[in-house]
Amino acid sequence: MSTSSTQPAAASPLVVRAAAPRTVPTPAPVAGLVWRPLTLADATALTALVGRVEDADEPPYRTSPDEVLEWLEGSWKDLARDTLGAVEPDGTLRAFGFAEVSPGDVSIIRAYLHGGVDPARRGQGIGRGLLHWLDARGRQLLVESGRDAPARLMTFLENDSEAERRLYAAGGFAPRRWYTTMRRDLATPSPQASLASGLRLVPWGEELDDAVRLAHNEAFADHWGSQPRTAEQWRSGRPAFAPGWSFAVLDDDAAEDGRPAVAGYLMSARFEHDWPVRGYTFGYVSQLGVRRPWRGRGVAVALLAAAMDAYRADGLEHAVLDVDTENPTGAHGLYARVGFEPTSGSVMYSIEI
Repeated sequence: MSTSSTQPAAASPLVVRAAAPRTVPTPAPVAGLVWRPLTLADATALTALVGRVEDADEPPYRTSPDEVLEWLEGSWKDLARDTLGAVEPDGTLRAFGFAEVSPGDVSIIRAYLHGGVDPARRGQGIGRGLLHWLDARGRQLLVESGRDAPARLMTFLENDSEAERRLYAAGGFAPRRWYTTMRRDLATPSPQASLASGLRLVPWGEELDDAVRLAHNEAFADHWGSQPRTAEQWRSGRPAFAPGWSFAVLDDDAAEDGRPAVAGYLMSARFEHDWPVRGYTFGYVSQLGVRRPWRGRGVAVALLAAAMDAYRADGLEHAVLDVDTENPTGAHGLYARVGFEPTSGSVMYSIEI
């Protein structure tokens, strides 16, 4: 379904291809609104605005205050230059935008663009103006990364978000990659799992965290669009992390830095604020990876079974995950075989540079 199965080709230097403007013009004035950068002090107002946007658009999730705060934090982010808000005279925040380049990107430089407009102020051109600003700032960030590689401006949209998809399409973005949300009823017993000799499943522990990060970077190196994560980025990307529902598989016969190698890992998240929206309780598989030398040895199924057992033990009704529909490891088929069924989906829109 993807319109492109390869990374964009770098035909000329990124500084040329990105066509970044020297300055990013503030969107055109809209009656009663003042455009300004966001700050940490806006976290409460931003959370309220995101709530109004999500209540109107009805995505299958809700963004928690901790997740919103995470948008504003990170040493690689410059809020004064990479964010924008539209504020009423009384201080009510009516629109927001974020542009961000991941610090670990190497072989493809990605500028993530994210924004929203209060339902009470839609239809006034605010979204178009905000997207033009995001596009321009994203191009600047690609150049400012100092790296010369294929690049993209990108955002993720729900499959049924027709208005947003029209907006981004009008801005030159095209659908590039599709993702499926899948659910598994925990009333059905977990799949039978048998690990190959020398492998053992262990609960997640703090001492494993960086080894799991490195295993993740390696496991996803052959996944479309994936890039390495720095230590800071890795630890900042999981406000709902549930260590009690997370596991790793170690290989005692393959030592790395004097310790058993991490063959695979599964990290879970607890999104309780999404349970009323979905209409059921669930544990979320946020990261699941198996390094190439250990694929085909029962690692993924053992990890999934352990997570399902942990979710069930805590009284949850379902397991949920998201998967790239063209995942090169065949993950989509694996999840279907162990009982996961599709429920909804999202799409990545991008401009390839």
